[in-house]
Amino acid sequence: MEREKAIIIGAGIAGLATAIRLQSANFDVEVFETNPSAGGKLAEIREKGYRFDCGPSLFTMPQFIEELFTISSKPMSAYFSYVKKETVCNYFYEDDTRFTAHADIDKFAMSAAEAFEVEAQTIKDYFDSSKKKFDLTSSLFLEKSLHKLNTYLSSDTIKAITNVGQLDIGATLHKVNSKKFKDRRLVQFFDRFATYNGSNPYKTPGIMSMIPHLEQYYGTFFPEGGMYSIAHSLYRLAQDLGVVFNFNAKVTQIAVANNSAEGVFVGEKRIDADVVVSNMDIVPTYRKLLPDCKAPEKTLQQPRSSSALIFYWGIKGTFPELDLHNIFFSENYKEEFDCIFTRKEVGNDPTIYINITSKNEPNDAPEGCENWFVMINVPGNQGQDWDGIITTAKKNILQKLSRILQRDIEQIIETESILDPRTIEERTQSYQGSLYGSSSNNKYAAFLRHPNFSQQIKKLYFCGGSVHPGGGIPLCLLSGKIVAELISKDTKK
Repeated sequence: MEREKAIIIGAGIAGLATAIRLQSANFDVEVFETNPSAGGKLAEIREKGYRFDCGPSLFTMPQFIEELFTISSKPMSAYFSYVKKETVCNYFYEDDTRFTAHADIDKFAMSAAEAFEVEAQTIKDYFDSSKKKFDLTSSLFLEKSLHKLNTYLSSDTIKAITNVGQLDIGATLHKVNSKKFKDRRLVQFFDRFATYNGSNPYKTPGIMSMIPHLEQYYGTFFPEGGMYSIAHSLYRLAQDLGVVFNFNAKVTQIAVANNSAEGVFVGEKRIDADVVVSNMDIVPTYRKLLPDCKAPEKTLQQPRSSSALIFYWGIKGTFPELDLHNIFFSENYKEEFDCIFTRKEVGNDPTIYINITSKNEPNDAPEGCENWFVMINVPGNQGQDWDGIITTAKKNILQKLSRILQRDIEQIIETESILDPRTIEERTQSYQGSLYGSSSNNKYAAFLRHPNFSQQIKKLYFCGGSVHPGGGIPLCLLSGKIVAELISKDTKK
């Protein structure tokens, strides 16, 4: 039987996952990537003995990566390994509260009871509720296309609908957390999970309270070699399966005839295929690659998720009070999100996230030093004065960290690189530099995301963080699974 050919535009994490699945399903897969290497946002920087992961820094739900090796009949141990973290994250508050989130739920609940005004059982009850929401909705929202009728005819969907009252869709995440907890510090802790998909806890629906379950139940992990090793390992796996990669190869247009995708143009050269998958952000896919096709304007104009301003600092010194993941909360959380999503600016007291991979991978920094990935959430690029914002933000970040950690951080910065929404947009083609496509700041957001297939062009599919089911490594991996299943079903018709 003759193998069909699939072309994938973009070698980001979702593109790699889709390539592996399709190649394993007897397609001949060819990938075209504008950049010189695979990974998309999962890139790395090396400078003066320091190594930094550029993009996503949180690794959860490794089963979705394991599954790629299983379907490929390849031993994961030959490509990829990881360890589970006992400490999920360290938290620092403006009132000098310090809280360590343990991976063990009993330890977590006991520590929370000591640090905050809460009973340990109340914490456990919250996580039980979080798990219930996930169990009721994961099949519908994460594993299937929301834009296919048969999704709504399944028993899982009917079960979710009959239990809709338990999903807190009608309330915001902040309201759900405020009702559950009296301590504002604990409310802020659980509000933080809205940032996992670049949203506002004061706007995103309460169903997002299922996200803590993902972190607490499945755990957080550290991939040996850092986050970039995820992309590098999947790239090697895809290569070994026979996927053909073309780097520094910019797709300029998707070839469409008779309402069907027939291939792509790379410059003036046309490459034919039976199916085409775009791992490019959905907005530039339509604006740049489908200029003659009617774009779904309502979908493309959905408000975007937050972006990021990241400082990569080589730190000449060590901080035993810090771990792999660390968060320094702002004093006024609502003001921070109003700045990002309403005023499209950066406040003077942003929440600061610091990732230090040298805590687990000592070779990521010289001896006696640490590699700090210092990030704040910011609005997408809409023409703001980013040079001015960077200067002010750096000053505010240094003042906050120096005060809380009681050391002059600026004096021990040995190297510095910066990533802002402009460079994120330029390097990854993410519209406005958003990290997760559209935001989830209303209860219909999941249904307003672009589907994983074109409703007007046959044999054209979409994966990645800007389409269903959303951004973040696990969801990007799942989007590849959804696309591969759609293609397999469609090609059998």
